[in-house]
Amino acid sequence: MAHQPADPAAGERADLSRRPGRTQDLRWRTAVTRIEANSILIRGYPVDELMGRLSFGEAVYLILRGELPSPTIGRLFSAVLISSIDHGVTPPSTLATLNVATAGASIGASVAAGILAFGAPHSGDVESCMRFLDSGLSRVRDGASIPDVARELVREHLADNTRPPGFGHRIHTRDPRAARLLQMAHELELDGEHVRLLRAIEQVIEGHPEGTEQPLPLNVNGAIGAVCGDLGFSPDLGNAIFVLARVPGLIAHANEERQRQKPMRQIDPRDHVYDGPPVRRLPETRK
Repeated sequence: MAHQPADPAAGERADLSRRPGRTQDLRWRTAVTRIEANSILIRGYPVDELMGRLSFGEAVYLILRGELPSPTIGRLFSAVLISSIDHGVTPPSTLATLNVATAGASIGASVAAGILAFGAPHSGDVESCMRFLDSGLSRVRDGASIPDVARELVREHLADNTRPPGFGHRIHTRDPRAARLLQMAHELELDGEHVRLLRAIEQVIEGHPEGTEQPLPLNVNGAIGAVCGDLGFSPDLGNAIFVLARVPGLIAHANEERQRQKPMRQIDPRDHVYDGPPVRRLPETRK
């Protein structure tokens, strides 16, 4: 009879089974964080060693992906988070936050209301775009060229009278956030097959404006989807990344509502007037 290798967990399970009411190993496992007395490990790294040495974006990448990003990946992913930190008072998530804050709720409750307002039309485009690009790349791996696949994908959506995920915006005809993200991905040599396919789709759309009822510029959700796809993120995390990026903006709006406005007001986003600083430029030391 062949020798069976020892099971290192057997003794552990036996100890558990001897506990009152425990007949099997009922413990569940997590690989995210380990907490012990005087010790906190985030994906194996002591949190006190990460503090002051990683940017917040790099730390988010670590906890989501399980490994430290390279400096260039960390810089690009931090830009992803900054790109969607806020978009004014008109998005449904911000309005939900403001309406709950004006009722006297806490900042936490107000922000939670804003998060609940995220749905398919609002933030959902990141995941949709990632799956859209993955479906196109599967055709590329089957032998089709990227330009041909781009034309097919656009034609299919226009035939269904739907816009390709990641394109179109209710305000912008050129989304500055999308342009900057793809520029950074190129400069940092992190643009891969997702970005290449997205660029090809953008060229097809720009070359056939007569096929659309309104302009369909590449938007920030499309750029985030392509960049995060090339960074190895699963589409399941696409919308979560957008929500994570937007939370600081929701906090700022909730706090401002509580500080500057009278409670229980009726909020019409068309009535707002911006009175913050005019255009400012970053100091030359921030490159």
